[in-house]
Amino acid sequence: MRRILMLFAFVVCNHAVFAQSYGVLEGIVKDKTTQEALAGITIILEGTSLGTVTDADGAFNIKSIPPKTYNVKIQSLDYKPVTIYNVVITSGNSQVLNIELEQNNVALKEVVVKTNPFQKNPETPLSVQSLSAQEIKSNPGGNFDISRVIQAFPGVSGTSGSVGGYRNDLVIRGGAPNENVYYLDGIEVPVINHFATQGSAGGPTGIVNISFIDDVTLYTSAFPAKYDNPLSGVLQMKQRRANAEKIQSNVRLSATEFAVTADGPVSKNLSFLASARRSYLQLLFKALQIPIQPSYWDFQYKVDYKINKKLSFYTLAIGAIDKFGFLTPDKLTPENIYILKSNPTINQWSYTNGYGLKGLMNKGYWNLTFSRNMLNNELNKFEDNQNPVESQRILKINSREGETKLRFEWNKYYRKWSYSFGAMVQNDEFSNSIYNRLQAELKDANGNIIQPSVIIAANTSLSMVRYGAYGQVATSLFADRLNLSLGLRMDGNTFTTDGNNLVKTFSPRLAASLLLMDKLKFNASVGRYYKLPPYTVLGYQSSGIYINQAAQYISSDHIVGGFEYLPWAGGRATLEGFYKIYGNYPVSSIDGISLANKGGDFNVLGNEPVTSNGKGRVYGIEFQFQQKLTKNLYTILSYTYFKSEFTNVGGIYKPASWDNGHLLSFIGGYKFKRNYELGVKFRYQGGAPYTPFDMAASQRNYLSTGSAVYDYSQFNTQRLGAFHSMDVRVDKKWNYKKWTLDLYIDITNFYASVQPQYPKYTFARTADNTTFQTTDGQPIKSDGSNAVPLILNETKPVVVPTIGFIVEF
Repeated sequence: MRRILMLFAFVVCNHAVFAQSYGVLEGIVKDKTTQEALAGITIILEGTSLGTVTDADGAFNIKSIPPKTYNVKIQSLDYKPVTIYNVVITSGNSQVLNIELEQNNVALKEVVVKTNPFQKNPETPLSVQSLSAQEIKSNPGGNFDISRVIQAFPGVSGTSGSVGGYRNDLVIRGGAPNENVYYLDGIEVPVINHFATQGSAGGPTGIVNISFIDDVTLYTSAFPAKYDNPLSGVLQMKQRRANAEKIQSNVRLSATEFAVTADGPVSKNLSFLASARRSYLQLLFKALQIPIQPSYWDFQYKVDYKINKKLSFYTLAIGAIDKFGFLTPDKLTPENIYILKSNPTINQWSYTNGYGLKGLMNKGYWNLTFSRNMLNNELNKFEDNQNPVESQRILKINSREGETKLRFEWNKYYRKWSYSFGAMVQNDEFSNSIYNRLQAELKDANGNIIQPSVIIAANTSLSMVRYGAYGQVATSLFADRLNLSLGLRMDGNTFTTDGNNLVKTFSPRLAASLLLMDKLKFNASVGRYYKLPPYTVLGYQSSGIYINQAAQYISSDHIVGGFEYLPWAGGRATLEGFYKIYGNYPVSSIDGISLANKGGDFNVLGNEPVTSNGKGRVYGIEFQFQQKLTKNLYTILSYTYFKSEFTNVGGIYKPASWDNGHLLSFIGGYKFKRNYELGVKFRYQGGAPYTPFDMAASQRNYLSTGSAVYDYSQFNTQRLGAFHSMDVRVDKKWNYKKWTLDLYIDITNFYASVQPQYPKYTFARTADNTTFQTTDGQPIKSDGSNAVPLILNETKPVVVPTIGFIVEF
């Protein structure tokens, strides 16, 4: 740590004097409802005399800007004013903005229209949060990862906290990680993490390159009807425009990865964004003698083509290649043995490739998108992962998911009314070859079977068509004091028993927003949402029969209400209460546990027989205060209290695996002179529940499965301690004539907090650490009866300092 700080100080104090440098701000301004380019819109850099107006194509360009951070004001008599906060100008790359303005439907004599950076659609007047690209990039401990950053939002937690791991599983308002959907520029991206848990989507690190992100919006309820399959959250990511004047690039190097990006024009109407990233965690872990060896690549691109003023086309792709293996460390500690025996090797790749066509029409626009996504997942696990022997195989999965999607959206606006409708159809393909030894056969000294083997073995393939349609209407009344929205959606499929019965997926939703007084609103919504179980559940076969073909769509009814207060420019406070009721949740027929409690590890969610009789309920209250950049300071403070409970096979409500109870988060940053920036993030999560081990069964099975056996009669009766941690980040930028250097130090767990972990079951080692310790001094028996059980409770604090740099040119 001391060496890293000395290196940073040395670089800061010994940089050369350079010539005066300037930056560029450019972008396009559009009407939010019609997507038409707006001419004559005033663009001003707050606190300066710099500004311009948009041209006939809605474009603007401001040059010769001294590098630093600005708030940008956008004004017009016919549109509501907007302020874009925390816009960082550098000499290396042009800052490109894509701005959308809402029409001012209220006469100026009736009310003074004030700038509001938190404007929302009438379809979703509450339970929605957003972050700009700069807020994501400068997030301490975020590692340029969208999934980690949004855990600062109210109601959002993750398994990087007090649930025993460091992953990106997004747990939103007590729902399972697989209850969320993800969109990139209108294209659904099912896999947004490396080493994704099939059927659940979580993983240890994100795929999306934040250098291309313009903003991120998270919906935690009141979902617009155009989105299918969400129960807890919709994460919508919008990419920025490419530089319209020249090709520009940036390179990022840190202790764990190397990334390069480029964007710019190909011709007047054609532009591109492209990036690639390579990790070298395996080299770092080898040097530190950590047994796991993760390695990944990811790629991303987007091409935009403006056909004419009314028609535009784009194509994008995002993909990843992941490998996860092991090395044998010099010292086989109990902790290392546990890691080597409990995890599978992973060979995984995924991609999403999409094409979009947008057409403008009178008072509206339409979107047509076509996309293809695939996930290939191979897992292998042996009793001895270092010396794999086929007869000692525990797990083998070779699985592939593919989706081909066509979506159409039509949006029309007339006076104070908005109308939208659309439809989607997709062809889904799933294949799966699985061998999973849940329990090995054990015999006594006389050869009598004392424990039969339990094995899941199947080869399956599944093909089906999914389809859906929606409609939504919204209006504003009483001089924009009351906004109302009504949406309807229905979905079906050709595989499940009741899949074509659209009445069973009839999904209404109603939202309202009432201006009680100046700066204070009351918002409310009620809705029913549905999700099809994952392919790993639907495709499960036994003796050639689809065991789970009668599975139902999972349902979730949401009731949400709360207040929104805008005390001053750039400030916002919200207080919301929520209640969610689940139905038809799949419950495992093997262990009797609801799938709502699974999916937070590196295995696969599903691949087992289920029944659709599980229920759930989540209720709570959340508060957030956000201050956009004002006087060099920005903050986000949120607190959530909630209860999350689901039923298992007995029908009795039990605490869910994600039932942390309390979530507290603070993110703050300060912009100093000379392009220094300090960021601080603090998180607190109440202890997550867990199930104790069945000690006798665990001792019998540990050697043959590499895992403990849980005592589900005491499901989630124990709790971890609370989790709390602080991350700190310091950035310093140097702007040269044609390039910029950003040097940063990011320290995760700054004050060395002890982070609770799930207990881990293993066997004790001998004093010389050469083999397992036994009670009789003899070699360990296959049933572990002479082993010495050891429960690992990790209590050592881990501080992770990272130094890296970003070069823009």
